[in-house]
Amino acid sequence: MTDSYSSRAGDLSPSPNGYANGSSPSLTQSNNAGLSPVIRKKLMGYVGFANLPNQVHRKSVRKGFQFTTMVVGESGLGKSTLINTLFNTPLYPPKEPLPPAAERPKTVAIESIGADIEENGVRLHLTVVDTPGFGDFVNNDDSWRPIVENIESRFDSYLEQENRVNRQKIVDNRVHACLYFIQPTGHSLKQLDIEFMRRLHTRVNLIPVIAKADTLTDEEIVAFKARILADIAHHKIHIFQAPSYENEDEETLAEAEEIASKIPFAVVGSDHVVDTTDGRQVRGRAYPWGVIEVDNEEHCDFVKLRQMLVRTYMEELREYTNDVLYENWRSEKLLSMGVAQDSSVFREINPSAKIQEERILHEAKLSKMEAEMKMVFQQKVQEKESKLKQSEEELYARHKEMKDALDKQRADLEDKKRRIESGRPLTPEKNTTKNRRFLR
Repeated sequence: MTDSYSSRAGDLSPSPNGYANGSSPSLTQSNNAGLSPVIRKKLMGYVGFANLPNQVHRKSVRKGFQFTTMVVGESGLGKSTLINTLFNTPLYPPKEPLPPAAERPKTVAIESIGADIEENGVRLHLTVVDTPGFGDFVNNDDSWRPIVENIESRFDSYLEQENRVNRQKIVDNRVHACLYFIQPTGHSLKQLDIEFMRRLHTRVNLIPVIAKADTLTDEEIVAFKARILADIAHHKIHIFQAPSYENEDEETLAEAEEIASKIPFAVVGSDHVVDTTDGRQVRGRAYPWGVIEVDNEEHCDFVKLRQMLVRTYMEELREYTNDVLYENWRSEKLLSMGVAQDSSVFREINPSAKIQEERILHEAKLSKMEAEMKMVFQQKVQEKESKLKQSEEELYARHKEMKDALDKQRADLEDKKRRIESGRPLTPEKNTTKNRRFLR
């Protein structure tokens, strides 16, 4: 089968007449942004590479997934309970309060809990990083530092694995999401909250969560969320936002907008099943005035949080961590070590523009060489002319000297000739002397 290639997913589905999308083969050309023409052709029949997503799905299911989340917040905000509720797994056992005489830790601790969970044949290795002691001290200066160091040490570990000779078994233990628990004060962010998020928003996907939202009324929650978002915007803190893609259907776009409108999530956590007044058994918290249902969207934002963190954007959290956060840290790390790289190495290059650029550079190089050669030639010509002029002056001086000598000799000869012709002696003084001697 000839001319049966296509780069559009819409041309892949076969039709009863044997052509993709029920149309005959067509040939179109596009030339975008000066790139070389790309030939797009419709398939003349079903080929099969529309099955690639299924192949990727089977490989992913066979390999399994890894996800690491971090929970940060002051003690007593229900972090462990919320994690157990999110993954419907008792990752954290019930905590017993310390007796009054027990010694409290003086620094922020970092604790990790790993678990392999499976749902409908899909395996997930979940790691939860807890930070007990954060915000529990009188002086909380630099309480964020152990957390930043832990996140960067995980980046260091991944970078070391990438630099190995054998990279077959790379374990991704980087933190993909950080749930930051905010006290339900109803006022605004505390200075500790702002400083923590400022320090970490370039290293991890921040997801702010209002803990124990059942202590606030609906109006207080709306006002509290607005003040939190205002503080985040004022301090230029980047929190995770659900990405948007082209050609999304209206339902997906509406779902993404609804999730974004709930940030920061006002949640209530509970892994206990309680009975409602109408006889239903739900996960929630029972109060004298009623029951707070964790999975009821009218009661809290737990469902939207789970939808963003697990059901919809878990892979986006992993990709953003790898492609943006880790790459930025890696670049800073290598630059600080003195490793530099030409920024044009991995730049997308238009071949025709590259050829034109090389031709211009070549012509500029030739022009420079021609100018240098012309300048050298002129310099040598000037030096030669100077030497010739000097030689000419020397020859002229010698010629004049020789001419003067010849003129003098000729004048002497002519004088001698006149003397001889006139009969006078050539040396009269000598003859006179001889005559005087003879007379004596």
